[in-house]
Amino acid sequence: MRTHALKQSLAVLGALSLATVTLTACGGTSAASDEKVVTVYSADGLKGENGDGWYDKVFKEFEKETGIKVKYVEGGSGEMVQRAVREKSNTQADVLVTLPPFIQQADAKGLLAAYEPEGADQVDAADKAPDAKWTSVVNNYFGFIYNKKRLADPPRTWEELLDPAYKEKIQYSTPGVAGDGTAVLIKAMHDFGGKEPAMEYLKRLQTNNVGPSASTGKLAPKVDKGELLVANGDVQMNYAQSKDMPNLAIWFPAKGDGKPTSFALPYAAGLLAKAPHSENGKKLLDFLLSETAQRDVSAVGGGFAARKDIKATDANATELNGLLEGVEIFEPDWADIGTNLDTYIDAWKTATGS
Repeated sequence: MRTHALKQSLAVLGALSLATVTLTACGGTSAASDEKVVTVYSADGLKGENGDGWYDKVFKEFEKETGIKVKYVEGGSGEMVQRAVREKSNTQADVLVTLPPFIQQADAKGLLAAYEPEGADQVDAADKAPDAKWTSVVNNYFGFIYNKKRLADPPRTWEELLDPAYKEKIQYSTPGVAGDGTAVLIKAMHDFGGKEPAMEYLKRLQTNNVGPSASTGKLAPKVDKGELLVANGDVQMNYAQSKDMPNLAIWFPAKGDGKPTSFALPYAAGLLAKAPHSENGKKLLDFLLSETAQRDVSAVGGGFAARKDIKATDANATELNGLLEGVEIFEPDWADIGTNLDTYIDAWKTATGS
C-alpha cells in the first residue's frame, strides 16, 4: 500500500512540475527575459582605448547599481544597423547607439521600439525623435584631424588636401558604413553647394586617398604615428583619443576663403524592437541620460552633454567649446539624407571608383 501511495504521490508531483514549466513558458517569463544582462550595439568612439572612456565608467557604475551586466559590441554606425537588420527575426541586442543618419535609417527599417528615457525631457527636440524611437545621449560635432608634429602649417581648406604633398597620406572612413564617413559626404555637399560639385571634388581627392576604412576610430592612431597626415573623425572621439595620442589636432575644413564648417553629429540611442532584455535596455537608457552620467560626458568622455540642464564647467568642456569658436555650424536636412542616402553613396562609389 505504501509503495502504491508513494508512486501516486510522485506521479502527482511530476504532473504539477510539468504544469509549472508549461505555464511558465506560456506566460513568457523565460530565463532569457529574467537574465541580468543587456547587450549594446554601438558606433565606436565612446569606449576608451585604455578602458578609461565614458562608456567604461558609465557601464561599470550601471552594473554596480543594477547588477545587470553590459555586453558591448562595437563597429561603424552603418555596420551596426546592418547587423541588427540581419538579426531582425531573432533580435540579439537590446540597445542601438549610432550617429545620424543611421539612427533614422534604423527607425525606417522598423528596428526601434518607442521608449522615452528618464531625462529625455531635457534633450532638445532636434536631438530626439518626436515618437520617442531614439534620443541623443552624447552630443558631438563632425571634424577632421591632422598630425601637428609633422605639419608645421596645418591645413585650412578642402583645396589644400589636393596638394601632392598629401599623396597616400589622407584617409577617410567609408561612407555608408561609418557614420563619420557618411559625414564627409554631408559636409562636402554642404560646402561645395550640392551633390555634383562635392563628388567632383572627392573624385580629385582620390589621388591622395589611401582607401576605405570601415572604422573611423582606427584612423587616429595612424595619424598620431605619422602614417597618415589627415583623416576624418569627430570632436568627441578625437578629443578623447588625443589624451593618449599627443600628435593629434582637430580642425574643420573650409572651402576657399569661407569659414570652417561643421554640424552636430550626436550619438543617438534607441531600444531595439523585440529586444531579448527589453526592461534592462530601458534601465540602461535611463542611466545614460541620468544627471550623473551626463556630467561625465565632457569630463570623462570628451563630448558634449545631451541634456540642456547640464552646464559643464570642467577643463575639457572649456577646451571643447574653444575648438568650435569661429566654426559655422549648419543643420543638415536629415529627412532628405535619410531618403536619398543610398543615392548619395552610389554617387560617391561612382566618383571614386570604390
